[in-house]
Amino acid sequence: MLVNRRLFPIAKVKFLINRTTSNINSTNKWISPISHFNYLGANSYSTSLNIEPAPPGIHYITHADLSSKQIYNLLTSAIQHKHNVKYLNKKSDQPLSGKTLAILFSKRSTRTRVATETAIAYLGGQPMFLGSQDIQLGVNESLLDTSKVVSSMVDGIMARVGPHSDIETLAKYSTVPVINALSDRYHPTQILADLMTMHEVFGPQPKDESSYVAHLTHPEKTLPGLKVAWIGDGNNILHSMLVTFPKLGVHLSVATPKGYDSAKEVVKIAQDEAVKTNTKISFTHDPKEAVKDADVIVTDTWISMGQESEKAKRIKDFAGYQVTSSLAKDGGAKPNWKFLHCLPRKQEEVTDE
Repeated sequence: MLVNRRLFPIAKVKFLINRTTSNINSTNKWISPISHFNYLGANSYSTSLNIEPAPPGIHYITHADLSSKQIYNLLTSAIQHKHNVKYLNKKSDQPLSGKTLAILFSKRSTRTRVATETAIAYLGGQPMFLGSQDIQLGVNESLLDTSKVVSSMVDGIMARVGPHSDIETLAKYSTVPVINALSDRYHPTQILADLMTMHEVFGPQPKDESSYVAHLTHPEKTLPGLKVAWIGDGNNILHSMLVTFPKLGVHLSVATPKGYDSAKEVVKIAQDEAVKTNTKISFTHDPKEAVKDADVIVTDTWISMGQESEKAKRIKDFAGYQVTSSLAKDGGAKPNWKFLHCLPRKQEEVTDE
């Protein structure tokens, strides 16, 4: 069964309210552009200065930085927003009125960009898209300078980057909150979408499609104990699952081809957390072994952006990793198992059935 796990737009940026505006006085993160300029000083555009990191602040980079309670808070907030907007048709109280979010994307995006811009506009804020062809970054301006300058004129930055070190640099030197919309190491907002979908599917069900009941049950009642099977590349989506699921008591079984394993340091984070929560995490190169007793089977693209030259080799190496009903049945997945893919999907990754 194919489950569309597109997260309702507001859920992708709700943490702009939860984790910043409620802490204005304590964190000094959401301050006026004038204050930002004062902090940087008159010569902020000069690369010859000895530029110091920005004061510590609140950023959303990876769930490895968050507690289980904080992750659940994000989920419950997103679920409540979905109920209010899609089913009760409530209007926004414009909590981000007068705020600007810079959407700094060095990689292409459809779902994340549309969801983010829609959500910010709904909440009363102004989305400002800055693509790789729109600004000087990478041409004659460093990431450090870009972080300093852009953060001096906006109230938040949502960045989609290549190397994870880029998002860390942005956060280090930004004077406003930075949100990770994707890096080669983590994709935290996508995992929120997955968890929200799992809660909706495995929690109490509505009487019909016109009603919604997910907001009536806390995700803490539905998510712990579920088993997720990952079939595919050891990529950023899997990394985010590894640092998130053990915190919530969600078991994870991973099957990757040899040579495509997850980063060892991420696995270590997951294993340490799993010990604390008595959660099971396992790794194998056999997809059938991974799907045994799975409630959810997940895969993703085999060829991420920037890996196009590896297409032929990857398709060969991933032979046998296509998600099919036969794989689920032969491997012993639970009868009512669900399938997740962050889209767009390819035929070789999962069959149309």
